[in-house]
Amino acid sequence: MHPREQTIFALSSGRPPSAISIVRVSGPQAGAALISLAGKILVPRMATRVLLRDVKQRPIDDAMILWFPGPASATGEDVAEFHVHGGRAVVAALFAALSAFADVRAAEPGEFTRRAFENGKLDLTEAEGLDDLIHADTDRQRRQALRQLKGLLGDRARNWRAQIIEASALIEAGIDFSDEGDVPQELIAPAVAKIKTLLGEIQEVLAAQGRSERLREGLVVAIAGPPNVGKSTLMNALARRQVAIVSPHAGTTRDIIEVQLDLDGYPVTVIDTAGIRETDDPVEQEGVRRARARAADADLVLWLVDAQHEIDPDEGAAPVWVVRNKVDLDAARYERAGQRVDAAMPSQPGSVFQQNLAGADFGISASRGDGIQELVTALVAFAQKYFGSGEGGLIGRERQRKLLQETAVSLERSVEVIGDSEELAADDLRAAVHSLGRLLGRIDVEDILDVIFREFCIGK
Repeated sequence: MHPREQTIFALSSGRPPSAISIVRVSGPQAGAALISLAGKILVPRMATRVLLRDVKQRPIDDAMILWFPGPASATGEDVAEFHVHGGRAVVAALFAALSAFADVRAAEPGEFTRRAFENGKLDLTEAEGLDDLIHADTDRQRRQALRQLKGLLGDRARNWRAQIIEASALIEAGIDFSDEGDVPQELIAPAVAKIKTLLGEIQEVLAAQGRSERLREGLVVAIAGPPNVGKSTLMNALARRQVAIVSPHAGTTRDIIEVQLDLDGYPVTVIDTAGIRETDDPVEQEGVRRARARAADADLVLWLVDAQHEIDPDEGAAPVWVVRNKVDLDAARYERAGQRVDAAMPSQPGSVFQQNLAGADFGISASRGDGIQELVTALVAFAQKYFGSGEGGLIGRERQRKLLQETAVSLERSVEVIGDSEELAADDLRAAVHSLGRLLGRIDVEDILDVIFREFCIGK
């Protein structure tokens, strides 16, 4: 039997031990397995309490079970759910009982969602939204993923695709009636108007995106600078917990330390790097090399210095903020022409400072907390500017953006050539339809399905 025709099962809740564990079963043998374990036929979509028994009638657990006959189920197949007590032994016994049935096996990562996709319950944009929702760490990521799961992009893409097909039909009809005098123009003119309208809608969606797909991955902020200026202390202050070792000895941080933060709903990865200096220690040299490389790949660099370490930051593509630490020890040094951070940080959004976040200059005391809140406020403002209008956008992944760009290019080309060759314009419209089909996952996507669904957890 082909693996896709087999019945699959998996734990769909958190790892045991837990109060309740949910085991899902999907496939043609789900009903038979359920009746065998429960000892009776169940009413669809009604929770029923039963004593589960294995094939040898040995009790497994006192459980709640649900029965969802296909195609009216999450996967489009027959689906059974077992809500059992969440002990490891209980789950293991249920798994063993399910494995005893012919053509019933443990599911692979993402296999439930892939079956839902293959059975038309989800398009590919909705499946990607589900994956993003599962992995969302912040509220903004959650809201963006939920929009994808609700099918907002998929619905628009299906509508665009249907209208392009209509326009293509008009153009091809014009080609067929090319000997009928005025008939071709009467058909082609409304097709061109439709194409231009669709092109404008797609371009509007693309223009509104900014870097919305980066909301999935988050903003990367690297704390860099010379040794012993308080980088690890600042890391701990931003994280509000001890994530990095703090020591008065230079070179304590040898490797890169990362912490995930939620700043006003924006996902931010803060990186503590090794102190950048010349050294003969081969281990520290490797740490410095990694620090320079990681800072070069960051979206923002916080270059930390103090009164004893006035070292210019490395040049790079990312914006660099100079953060002057230990202002409590040398306050006079940082009162430069009224540029103390507490005076220079306006609270009103849209200020000159917030419009020119690159090259900002801050004074803080990482150990006491002075200026930390102002720095966090500036990071939130930077994230708002960096992600732009991404939260309200439809596109969540680079794959989606590229396919929409391909669609727009094909539509533009069709408008340009339609006056010279209706045949070429029709070919370009077919290319646009094909790109939207790939976006939805309905055409020529076998090469990417494995990549997408293997990122899911087992049980989804």
